[in-house]
Amino acid sequence: MKTLNFLLAAICATYLLSACSIEVKPMKRPNILFIMSDDHSYQTISAYSDKLINTPNIDRIANEGVIFRNSFVGNSICAPSRATLLTGKHSNKNGQINNRVTFDSSQLTFPKLLQKAGYQTALIGKWHLKSEPTGFDYWNILPGQGQYYNPDFIEMGKKKRFEGYVTDLTADFAMNWLDGRDKEKPFCLLMHNKAPHRTWEPDTTYFDEFKDKIYPVPANFFDNYKGRQAAMEQHESIRATDMDVQYDLKMEDPEGRIKSRFPWMKHTARMNEAQKAAWEKHYKPITKDFLEKNLKGDELYLWKYQRYMRDYLACIRSVDENVGRVLDYLEKNGLADNTLVVYTSDQGFYMGEHGWFDKRFMYEESFRTPLLMRLPRGYYRKGEVPELVQNIDYAPTFLDFAGVDIPTEIQGKSMKPLLIDDKKVEWRDAVYYHYYEFPNEHMVKKHYGIRTDKYKLIHFYDNIDVWELYDLVKDPNEMNNVFGNPDYAEIQKNIENRLDELQKEYDDGNIQIGE
Repeated sequence: MKTLNFLLAAICATYLLSACSIEVKPMKRPNILFIMSDDHSYQTISAYSDKLINTPNIDRIANEGVIFRNSFVGNSICAPSRATLLTGKHSNKNGQINNRVTFDSSQLTFPKLLQKAGYQTALIGKWHLKSEPTGFDYWNILPGQGQYYNPDFIEMGKKKRFEGYVTDLTADFAMNWLDGRDKEKPFCLLMHNKAPHRTWEPDTTYFDEFKDKIYPVPANFFDNYKGRQAAMEQHESIRATDMDVQYDLKMEDPEGRIKSRFPWMKHTARMNEAQKAAWEKHYKPITKDFLEKNLKGDELYLWKYQRYMRDYLACIRSVDENVGRVLDYLEKNGLADNTLVVYTSDQGFYMGEHGWFDKRFMYEESFRTPLLMRLPRGYYRKGEVPELVQNIDYAPTFLDFAGVDIPTEIQGKSMKPLLIDDKKVEWRDAVYYHYYEFPNEHMVKKHYGIRTDKYKLIHFYDNIDVWELYDLVKDPNEMNNVFGNPDYAEIQKNIENRLDELQKEYDDGNIQIGE
């Protein structure tokens, strides 16, 4: 009898072990939740670096999934980046070369293809493409750049004002849509935050979050731009009036002692009485102290840097909190296992590197963008993904996960093969960039270029004809332009040839100086 019991126990144990070892097959049509913030730098996500802020909720996506270490955009500015997301094509092909033109919403986009394949699609938050959204069963968007406090939203063509903070409201509307959706269909939800876009206006809850925090100043904050003409001629410097004390840093003085390029700007214009009271309690003492100190030169520049960082990071605090709310919603409603969750930004941003704020340049801080993914059930890749990926890859990736054929006109590559396991996948060796919006407020020159794993080549053109080459291994901060250096002659020739090949591949050639 003991022998029989032992045999039965052994059989049961063997069965349980074999059952546990059976891999769960990936779902054919997982849900897709794509969360994109505006101007959220990878430097201010603690999964990348915890030197500036902790973002535990955004980090959850990486901790439970993957983090891309080399994720880039093709044109570091809001509307073009959004058009690239939708179409899987570079700006020269989707037509959205800058913020000024209107997006041709009749063209093919991945939400339209998912919709046709039976997905329920929704877009909530910042749109910024001027034309009306297409390919979505539901949309509720901010007009233009939107407002931080008590903003207007346009729901399916009807504008309405809402009380509250924009980041909270965006998450509220996203979860409300998830509650009311057709639960028989898989969904694709695009949740687009306004924050932390300029002018970095925090939720009143977080006004004092970083009040006394002193942030480390980047080593190249006082960069003199030697050998980099385009960098020298930009207008996005913290060390100049480009960063306005009133408009950007909220220093408002009724007596007119503070001069502003934007005297019409009133940050409290849309606030209710409680919000105004919180605003004045926080910013009035800072303004008083600022006026009393009468800072000049480097002291003023460093003060502006600290003020900028505190407001920007307080906006990130709200973003992180609301990412957590949405992740919790997925868990509580049994959606976490069958949903691909993506967090990214429409581009990177400068946190004082080179003395700058804003984006646009092909330098690393604005060219590189955060990208984190939590994979649906059946996908087991964890940790870092080192390959060079770009925002042209989002559309084909979502289509691939959904089992939808990827149209040949899409220029990106599906990242899905990188996410199946740790096996080496044949992948691209370089990414391409082209920025078009000049002249503009920030006066960043038109330029295009190529980045490999070790080198970057940039050509600034139009009213300038300047080349820059960087050794990213020896010079990760891009301070030393080695274009024309004899020691790099062979490398320069090779990367120039590779740039020509990429321009042909993406049909972006025949660029003329002075065009």
